[in-house]
Amino acid sequence: MKRSIYLQLSGMMFLEFFVWGAWYVTVGNYMTRIGMSNLVYWAYAVGPIGAIISPFFLGMVADRFFSTEKVLGGLHLIGGVALFLAPLAAESGASLWFILLLLVHMLCYMPTVGLANALAFHHITDQEKYFPVIRVFGTIGWIIAGVLVSAVLGADETGVPLRIAGIAGVVMGLYAYSLPHTPPAAREKVTVRQVLGLDALAQLKSPSFLVFIISSFLICIPLSTYYAYAPVYVNFNGIVNPGFKMSFGQMSEALFIVLMPFFFRFLGIKWMLLTGMAAWVLRYALFALAAPASIFWMIMGGIILHGICYDFFFVAGQIYVDKVSTKEIRGQAQGFLVLMTYGAGMFIGAQISGWLHNSIVTSTGPEAAAQWQTFWTIPAVIAAVVVVVFLMLFRDVRSAPVKAPQAA
Repeated sequence: MKRSIYLQLSGMMFLEFFVWGAWYVTVGNYMTRIGMSNLVYWAYAVGPIGAIISPFFLGMVADRFFSTEKVLGGLHLIGGVALFLAPLAAESGASLWFILLLLVHMLCYMPTVGLANALAFHHITDQEKYFPVIRVFGTIGWIIAGVLVSAVLGADETGVPLRIAGIAGVVMGLYAYSLPHTPPAAREKVTVRQVLGLDALAQLKSPSFLVFIISSFLICIPLSTYYAYAPVYVNFNGIVNPGFKMSFGQMSEALFIVLMPFFFRFLGIKWMLLTGMAAWVLRYALFALAAPASIFWMIMGGIILHGICYDFFFVAGQIYVDKVSTKEIRGQAQGFLVLMTYGAGMFIGAQISGWLHNSIVTSTGPEAAAQWQTFWTIPAVIAAVVVVVFLMLFRDVRSAPVKAPQAA
């Protein structure tokens, strides 16, 4: 692999996730300060909408007609401008336009995650060897963005992170045009059935795969609660630079993804998935227990558990889907998993968490501590139920993958 290609792809991953990390963690505290706390959940619902729509754009347009680097650049330019303009709408009281601009950004941004991965895979010869080393720069980009907007600038409750992310998006858009030429991946017509991954539904004949999909969908309900309201909760407890503190979760994620091969060897897929889900229960239990007295180590412990929560369930889940899928429907199966988790699961989770927050956390005074405790107890219970169901029903049967239907 040429060193120049490696550096280009690493820079691409850094900017790709710097854009997301710069605004995603702090926007809830910004909206709370300017009187939009009742709409925070919508800022975290636009991403799932983008995740639902982006497969159609990628599969039916981008992959067929345009080179990857040009689509990547164009989407980032449009999304970056929309994100830069969002604070202007918020600070003028146009809350609807603020949410719509975030939606435009995420409709543009979500396809770029898949496009960046596809571009990287196209130009590396040994995916298992090189891709993790390139992809880790994305996590580094997210961490540095959090450090910059929170620890350095102290801008957690301002529109500055959105403006920085918007500028970074434009920079990424221009940078994309310098990336190696990557021709369209496929010229043949792609059907809606293929985009949705409906051929992967054949695998639902496997009870364990059905249990896994349903569990993945359900666990995304408390996941949305964490993304939307953990930074607000950290700020409520008087912990300075909440965006920076939240970046410890990404640091943990980077560590545990390196350790995953070791844990796979001793735990196997079922107990890896169970460990990830159990970490969700522990995280929300720690948040709930910390609420009455604002116990710092419990709150930070819940944040640092993000590495186990994410890697041991989502990354391990992607590996499980890859192993049980046939070659013909492997890509569709992964797409179906994304649709059910980052799309439908997180969208419904954002709506539920928003309703819970607006119904339960109604005060900013001393009584708010007890309200936050009640709020975090609910996702802890939901996650615990999912853990029990998964433990009882999932079987790690090491058999041949389920074959795709003849139509595939």
